[in-house]
Amino acid sequence: MSAKAGNEDSSEEPATTENFESAVTAKQGSADSCTDLVTTDKSQLSRVPQNHYEPSAAGSVIEAEDGFGGTILIRIQNIASTTNFGCRLDLKKIALKCRNTEFNPRRFGAVIMRLREPRATALIFSSGKLCVTGLRSLHNVHLACKKFHYIIERVGFQPTPNCEMKVQNVVGTVDVGFPIRLEGLVYAHSAFASYEPELFPGLIYRLLNPRVVFLIFVSGKLVITGAKKESDLSVALTKLFPVLVEFKKEHVASFDATDATGQPSISDTISSKKVEEV
Repeated sequence: MSAKAGNEDSSEEPATTENFESAVTAKQGSADSCTDLVTTDKSQLSRVPQNHYEPSAAGSVIEAEDGFGGTILIRIQNIASTTNFGCRLDLKKIALKCRNTEFNPRRFGAVIMRLREPRATALIFSSGKLCVTGLRSLHNVHLACKKFHYIIERVGFQPTPNCEMKVQNVVGTVDVGFPIRLEGLVYAHSAFASYEPELFPGLIYRLLNPRVVFLIFVSGKLVITGAKKESDLSVALTKLFPVLVEFKKEHVASFDATDATGQPSISDTISSKKVEEV
């Protein structure tokens, strides 16, 4: 049997986050204001609001030193975290009383609940454990966990007041700005790297300290995953960037009309022959 959120024939009002800010106003007086996060990407970032219960884009971009006196921007794409409410939950009751939820016990034994602000998805298990994904900053991770806690409390359960949130994985992306020779990199660092272009177009580089995994593509785009903290992303990239510079492609194929000798390129010659044949 499956249950989805919607307008149910119930006299009780579904638990939502619309009145979340007003419900926590009394508790907010004793809270300290969030500190400002400063980065160089002005278009992406903003300051953390003084109100703890407002979503913020701050923290979604962090800086890393490149080892040559410059900096590189890392964009955080996803933060996966877990928490435990410390009580047993009736998943069917949650699915019937809450909006934006999905529950199909035959397919998956957890309620899927989604938030709009901040945009997040939670997997709620009957044991009281939660897996929260889809967020891009630690500020929004804490905010989403508070909102899920508020919703579960409104449904009628008694979760632990101070639930500890633990980050399990941080995923970030980087563009180093130059193409990379993956064949040379995997040959020189075979103990840490693996490259099978027939199976996957990216090189997999496993760093030991901090324990993160890089997916390196020939275009210079990188995906960093496996980090437990945001600082692990910047430390790992600072260590790997000199290696990437060492295997930078110096001569990249050009698509100009003439080659180095001043003669028409092969592509232009072929296209001109096709025109003559027509």
